[in-house]
Amino acid sequence: MLGDKLKRLQHLFDEMGSALVAFSGGIDSTLVLKVAHDSLGSRAVAVTAVSPTFPAIELEGARWVASQIGARHSIIETDQLDIPEFVRNDAGRCYHCKTDLYQALNSLQGEFGMAAMVDGTHLDDLGDDRPGILAAREWGVRSPLVEAELSKEEIRTLAKELGLSNWDKPAAACLSSRIPRGIAITREKLTRVEQAEATLFREGFKQFRVRDHGEIARIELEGAELPGVLDSARRERISAKLKGLGFRFVTLDLEGYRRGSGNGDTGVTG
Repeated sequence: MLGDKLKRLQHLFDEMGSALVAFSGGIDSTLVLKVAHDSLGSRAVAVTAVSPTFPAIELEGARWVASQIGARHSIIETDQLDIPEFVRNDAGRCYHCKTDLYQALNSLQGEFGMAAMVDGTHLDDLGDDRPGILAAREWGVRSPLVEAELSKEEIRTLAKELGLSNWDKPAAACLSSRIPRGIAITREKLTRVEQAEATLFREGFKQFRVRDHGEIARIELEGAELPGVLDSARRERISAKLKGLGFRFVTLDLEGYRRGSGNGDTGVTG
């Protein structure tokens, strides 16, 4: 069954003839790039958009994985902070962000002469509140993982079988998702969140988020990693670092990491 889905994915790229891959370096777009490159060679080009919402560590990872695959890889710069509708941070934030991205990629698609533009959206994404998917469809972006009916679990399995080094990479998301809806997004807040999460990464945590609630940093950790903060020295290092970034309080969310927990938030009360 999974082998049939991989063949379907390969066939989709054969039909396209050439493809521009919106590439974040995450496992979903990595699988897309791998199969596109294997099928099309130099007629598949990965494009990573660098902006204040994209962590530097993710760019490093994207460069590395693209080089491992051997794919052509272009870096472009965008800045969603120039878009008032994005900065407002309402329910349409992702729509405005992705519209900006796909508009830029559309220009590159014409410049490179690519027949199609593709992303890493998969079946499990369709059940979420994802305004960005609407933007993708408006710009004619195809989602080959959806067309091949691949779930997240199947993507990881295929990625491992194909030897992709990031097959077990934790899910990542735009830094703006750490700021509760309704709170204006600023460069300073994005930088603070990025530095706070870099602290957790250096402490050895894998799946986490630092939600920015003004004076409060709310840390979410994967359930299995929660015991990792019981070490007092480690906890003190994290607290000191985050307070040094401007947070007054550093809290641990006992519910742990969960995807999309920032959706609908307007702050912390009580």
